[in-house]
Amino acid sequence: MAKADLRPPSGLSAGGSLDRVSPGLLMRTWLVIELVLLFIGLPLALKHAVQIEKMPLFMVLQPVLLAFIVFLLWDRWFLLRRELIKGFRLSDLGSILAVFLIAGGMVAAFMQQEMPERFLAFPTQRYQTYERVMILYPLVSVLTQELVYRTFFFHRYGPLFGELRWAMVFINGALFGFAHIVFDNYVAMIGTWVIGTLLAYRYATTRSFWAVFIEHTLWGWLVFTVGLNKYFFTGISNMPAWRQLNDWIEAAEKQLGI
Repeated sequence: MAKADLRPPSGLSAGGSLDRVSPGLLMRTWLVIELVLLFIGLPLALKHAVQIEKMPLFMVLQPVLLAFIVFLLWDRWFLLRRELIKGFRLSDLGSILAVFLIAGGMVAAFMQQEMPERFLAFPTQRYQTYERVMILYPLVSVLTQELVYRTFFFHRYGPLFGELRWAMVFINGALFGFAHIVFDNYVAMIGTWVIGTLLAYRYATTRSFWAVFIEHTLWGWLVFTVGLNKYFFTGISNMPAWRQLNDWIEAAEKQLGI
């Protein structure tokens, strides 16, 4: 294949992973419309499905996330292997842990002081469920969220921002927070806006999926541990899906003799 054939087409560079290509006006307009539909329109539709139609979030969210992943795999300019083998420096890990220990410690202290009845209630009162959530959360939630909001977003819309990396970081964080409108409370939206901005910054500076995967997992585990999980629950409509998932896990444990 000729060298010129390896260049990404206009509008499809990975926002730094590949050579930058400035999209034309038509492509730029389409990307803006697409971004609004996917990252504003879709969360509003999911909120309607969950809060109004009472559909289980687990059931409606997974096909949507799968569609994003299929699009990435279908895009010939995206290489999943390149995304997954990209590591990060030891200093990046140190930064992740330092931010988490300081900021996460402040969150834990606040919960212990202001909401002592919720602090550590999940792991101490419902340990079996807590244990399963801690295992499944990175695999079911973090993995797909980071592929959509960092990998897909930066790959697809990087050319819109050019060298304006901070604009991309802040917009990505805001859209990540907006996606949590499905939980119908401001705590979830504002909290994930802040964490989403941190994750966007981390991805922009490391270009490592695993860096944001680890950081996102730590913050998610903190939420479930200190008692903030109430704000990330959509209500009784999700219980049938959760029970079904528990049944699957119990069946697998029996088969494995666990």
